[in-house]
Amino acid sequence: MTGTTRGGSGAAGGGPLLLGVRHHGPGSARAVRAALDAARPRAVLIEGPPEADVLIPLAAEEDMRPPVALLAHAVDEPGRSAFWPLAEFSPEWVAIRWALEHEVPARFIDLPATHTLAWSKDTEGEPGGGAGDGRGDDTDTAGGGASGADTGRGGVDGDGAAGRGGGADSGAGAGSGTGSQANPGAGTGPYASPCTGADAAAKAKAKAKAKAKAEAEAEAETEAGSGVDATTDTDMRAGADADADADADADSGGRPSGGRSAMETDVRIDPLAVLAEAAGYDDPERWWEDVVEHRGVGEGDAFAPFLVLEEAMGALREAYGTGGHDRDLVREAYMRLQVRAAQREFGETVAVVCGAWHVPALRQKTAVAADRALVKGLPKVKTDMTWVPWTYRRLSRVSGYGAGIDSPGWYGHLFAAPDRPVERWMTKVAGLLRDEDRIVSSAHVIEAVRLAETLAAMRGRPLPGLGETTDAVRAVMCEGSDVPLALVHDRLVVGDVLGEVPQAAPAVPLQRDLDRIQRRLRLKPEALERELELDLRKETDAGRSRLLHRLRLLGVAWGEPVASRGSTGTFRETWRLRWEPELAVRVAEAGVWGTTVLAAATAKAEADAVAAQALADVTGLAERCLLAELPEALPVVMQVLADRAALDTDVGHLAQALPALVRSLRYGDVRGTDTGALAGVAAGLAERIFVGLPPACVALDADAAEEMRRHVDAVHGAVGLLGDVPAPDHRDLRGRWHSVLRVLSVRDTVPGVVAGRAVRLLLDDGELGQDEAARLMGLVLSPGTPPGDAAA
Repeated sequence: MTGTTRGGSGAAGGGPLLLGVRHHGPGSARAVRAALDAARPRAVLIEGPPEADVLIPLAAEEDMRPPVALLAHAVDEPGRSAFWPLAEFSPEWVAIRWALEHEVPARFIDLPATHTLAWSKDTEGEPGGGAGDGRGDDTDTAGGGASGADTGRGGVDGDGAAGRGGGADSGAGAGSGTGSQANPGAGTGPYASPCTGADAAAKAKAKAKAKAKAEAEAEAETEAGSGVDATTDTDMRAGADADADADADADSGGRPSGGRSAMETDVRIDPLAVLAEAAGYDDPERWWEDVVEHRGVGEGDAFAPFLVLEEAMGALREAYGTGGHDRDLVREAYMRLQVRAAQREFGETVAVVCGAWHVPALRQKTAVAADRALVKGLPKVKTDMTWVPWTYRRLSRVSGYGAGIDSPGWYGHLFAAPDRPVERWMTKVAGLLRDEDRIVSSAHVIEAVRLAETLAAMRGRPLPGLGETTDAVRAVMCEGSDVPLALVHDRLVVGDVLGEVPQAAPAVPLQRDLDRIQRRLRLKPEALERELELDLRKETDAGRSRLLHRLRLLGVAWGEPVASRGSTGTFRETWRLRWEPELAVRVAEAGVWGTTVLAAATAKAEADAVAAQALADVTGLAERCLLAELPEALPVVMQVLADRAALDTDVGHLAQALPALVRSLRYGDVRGTDTGALAGVAAGLAERIFVGLPPACVALDADAAEEMRRHVDAVHGAVGLLGDVPAPDHRDLRGRWHSVLRVLSVRDTVPGVVAGRAVRLLLDDGELGQDEAARLMGLVLSPGTPPGDAAA
């Protein structure tokens, strides 16, 4: 196989040192560090967007704490964005840190984000393409088929080619598995022994060829029966599985053709499953654990693991081609060009850290002209890039993160605790359960460790993995219950770690202002969801409330208001806070409205008021402006509100708008806001409802009558609040409302559900005597009344 003689010793011989990794794998990360220590390359090349080269030095800052992510977004369309997440156990992060520590140049060599983001825009609406998760934003990757933006970087490829929720990577499998760290002396390296990888690769190659031949013959027979030239079609499919030179044919735009063989479509699901099946495993993740994660760093050849992995990936690429991800051809062509440029500058002693799926393509000898032809004519878009905090939860699949890993907290533990990982893990679990008032002693920890080791031996595994430790925790510490085990999974296996980036990292002006306000208000972003109780009589809490409301106006949903438990007063607010990494994109999007939070929220509120279609939308916006304390936006909103209210003749619309308007009047007492203009508009709105409600209640069907009853309830509550606000135009509003209710209660044309509700409201307010109520009820229940009206 090409490259097998230099895959692990490229630094010693000719050619670059290619270190194929499985993204977010602690075993790969340790192996990369060992290989770099042994090779001492003059430059380190890393799979990632080249625009981030200027950001690499920030990784050495004391304030930089992973998990973090590189964020790229289009300047003219910030919502079009992509993330490249990195954790402390990511091989790429280890390579960056090694280069900085040894003062060696580090560069990213993947397709630039300027092409990635533009490319994803061109393919919106296509299968496997488009932006993000279908919500109109690119929270994890620039597109389903976008190159470079890793949706989790969970596999040996990890390039997110399947997009958010799109399944496994093109050479990755479904994630990094749930491996464990072994005794440092076990084995000769963190990966499989050469015989294990070679045997699996050979078996996989043979099986793939046999399967391809069988499927090709079956399809040929089917197509022959339908009049299709089976021979020609079979030849075309065979050509699609040829080497990368055959794949270099491109269309006029410089991109590869979209033809795929049946085998390429299959490998898109999980290529590691092929190796696992060849080795006799039905679970690819368990196979990866046993041959990779369960092998510690020994004293053997530091390059041997990468040689074996390259051979295995070479067998898969030879059998499956691109695996259905044709864009990889363009990315790999660009990476080859970058590697050649680095070799001209630094000589042959350069190291390349990339997804193992790409290693055979990078090792391949291709013409420079062919590579340049592939990357020529790609679409472009102006982009900005920075570091942003990331979370373990966003690395996990449970968050909907397309090709993420299952257990980032567990992986972080394995990487940080190379010695006695099971014992240390059980100690962590015991501490968590004790904090939750569960009785867990040292004896529980000892027995859980013993049980995990016994389970591993019974299952024929080298050392306990996450499956064995979880079973042991359930049986020993949780007494067989899955309830506390769910807590362990959420807090430890997944984890709530939130990274930090230094202040020196580039950011839009709005983000700078937000950071300054957060520090002043002592409101630090946290990955763990929590409730925040605010007392608006305190200046700090009032400032926090204003900030959260302004961010909600800007579409930055950091906090969500919830019902207060301790008090129902207007001076209390309760918020549920949780910071998600994609909120950095929302802040960048909101930057078009202003350079400060106050200015941006004001401009956004004014624009929303002018664009609002329904009267209720404008009144709701007025309420939010008062809550956010936007005095400059309120006049514009009030003018739009007055104009819409004057033109709207639908009583239902007026009734929907009044409650939010009246609620806003209450905030003047606590927040010190002048609500005089708002009170005048509310009073005028109430007057129009009083006049128009009785005629609007005539000739209604059952559904319309029920909706009108809800409007009556809403107006009744609003008038009750409006009557407590002193203003010249509020004279005897309650009395006039009671008169309207009396009219509704006695008219025969008013539906029974509305008339009955009017009677009940009058009775509750003491405006209707018992005798009169009895008389009205007697009329409704008389034999001449239809049963439906009587029941209403």
